Amino acid sequence: MAHVILRPGWHIKENATTSLAAYSNRRAFIKTLGLGGIGLSVGCSSGQARSINDPDGPLDTIPDNAPRDGYPASSNEAYTVKERVVTDRLVASSYNNFYEFINLGDLKVVWPHTGAYNPFPMTIQVTGHVEKKMRMDVADLIRTMPLEERLYRFRCVEAWSMTVPWTGFPLAELIKRCKPTSKATHVRFVSANRPDEMPGLASAHWYPWPYFEGLRMDEAMNELAFVATGMYGEPLPKQNGSPLRIVLPWKYGYKGAKAVVRLEFVRRQPKTFWNELQPNEYGFLSNVNPFVPHLRWSQASERFLSTLNTEERIPTQIFNGYDEWVGALYPDTPRTLTKGIVR
Repeated sequence: MAHVILRPGWHIKENATTSLAAYSNRRAFIKTLGLGGIGLSVGCSSGQARSINDPDGPLDTIPDNAPRDGYPASSNEAYTVKERVVTDRLVASSYNNFYEFINLGDLKVVWPHTGAYNPFPMTIQVTGHVEKKMRMDVADLIRTMPLEERLYRFRCVEAWSMTVPWTGFPLAELIKRCKPTSKATHVRFVSANRPDEMPGLASAHWYPWPYFEGLRMDEAMNELAFVATGMYGEPLPKQNGSPLRIVLPWKYGYKGAKAVVRLEFVRRQPKTFWNELQPNEYGFLSNVNPFVPHLRWSQASERFLSTLNTEERIPTQIFNGYDEWVGALYPDTPRTLTKGIVR
């Protein structure tokens, strides 16, 4: 089947993307004191009137019924980022992509569109080459996993980055519960598909929803691969992937599927969302690599976002600074400037 090339809104040159400072000024952020307390003057981009269920701010989107057992979790000091500060919580909760909610217009302003979304209850279906197909209740899963906090670098393919303290558990622990057989070479992730709750699904019917991603089994079992159920000491806000998301700090952010509802263990490399749409620009591996430019912008540096009005240009590190953990998985990765290679 021929590929239909559908360029999402953020497919623009890096130097044409909106800076965080400009974004903050345009959205008229007003900070207040207190835990998670902010005020924001924002109208719906569709022009629709706000409903009683619309959130008041980016931190008003944490589900009331999200499990809080084990929060705040103890920090795992094996995973730290010494060379940069932690990104402000407000920035990480208000500047992000989640196309299921918004894929036209102000793409980074996701949270105002999450009011109808109810992440709990939710289940994860486990299929494919496993000893026994099963369905797990996400809330029960979170309560029974030993939670920890890890500070990771986060790198978007759009060439901006953050440092985020995630709460969750190793992906390997979830995979062990799924009991894949020796036939499984890859694991496929599928995200929630709720058009009545996620307005972006209805507004962009040309995308091949639901969102889908995949990893090799050796990648999924690597110690860095993480299932995030929270950030900054609290459960995930809806716009950040509630109830849980996959975090892969050595890969571009789109590889980490949000609101995962299905794990499928397969024998062959699965298709992935952006690679299916743009195979010449987004490879299956999608590892962070300053020596492999995107076809339309450089990946040699990134805009590091720390506070609402502060960003700086910094060099991008190979594997996002995690070479010692994952470099051996990719012996053929380019380590000098390369053109025309998408992996």
